[in-house]
Amino acid sequence: MTQDIKNINVLVCGGSKGIGFASAKKLAEKGGNITLLSRNENDLKIALEQLPVINDQQKHDYISADVANIEDFSIKIKALIASKSNPYLILINNTGGPPAGPIHSAKNEEFISAFNNHLIANHTLVTLLLDGMKAHKYGRIINIISTSVKQPLPNLGVSNTIRAAVANWAKTLANELAPFQITVNNVLPGATATGRLSSIIETKSSKLKKEYKEIEEEMIAEIPMKRFGLPEEIANAVAFLASKEASYITGINLPVDGGRTGNL
Repeated sequence: MTQDIKNINVLVCGGSKGIGFASAKKLAEKGGNITLLSRNENDLKIALEQLPVINDQQKHDYISADVANIEDFSIKIKALIASKSNPYLILINNTGGPPAGPIHSAKNEEFISAFNNHLIANHTLVTLLLDGMKAHKYGRIINIISTSVKQPLPNLGVSNTIRAAVANWAKTLANELAPFQITVNNVLPGATATGRLSSIIETKSSKLKKEYKEIEEEMIAEIPMKRFGLPEEIANAVAFLASKEASYITGINLPVDGGRTGNL
């Protein structure tokens, strides 16, 4: 792909590790000025040093913020926007999923926390960046969610619920923002080799009294490609949807899952 987002400001949530970092790196390769957002400042500093710089004008930075405190989060994002001479035209919403567990035993607080950390945080960022996108008649909002949007996953009750809410929020938003040439799309990763997947396997291993390797092999057996995805493979989809080539694609859920999802 061409470097078609050269000098465009890009905000990548969860950008210090996993799919978020892989997406940030890919978008940096395409010429974007990347701002990494995450809670852990040390992780952010390490990730920032690894982002490619392909031209003299390109600049990357980071912001440490916690979506659990939405008021403080909003203040920090407003200050970030004010510090830039150009608006953010690409937003990658990406937040680690809620803890695994069955839905029937989930506490109310788990749903509220997940709703705030995902949908409310996403919506807050969009409302803060939207004026700049509208003024430029250009914008890319990409939400990294889960294949559970299409097919709920076992033992991820809270996550299944909240991910579906985010997907429907995004579809509604896509229809509303289309006249402004702002696209809104969802990338749905399948089982991807990240810390999140390791945590899910460990939890399942402990609950079922099975070896980690056995759980891993059972999960891989469900994937037609017979392997877990790589963060870079998810990032490739993110980069395409962020590109000018994807200008007429909006309101979709794009699975990147090796064929695992059992429906179209």
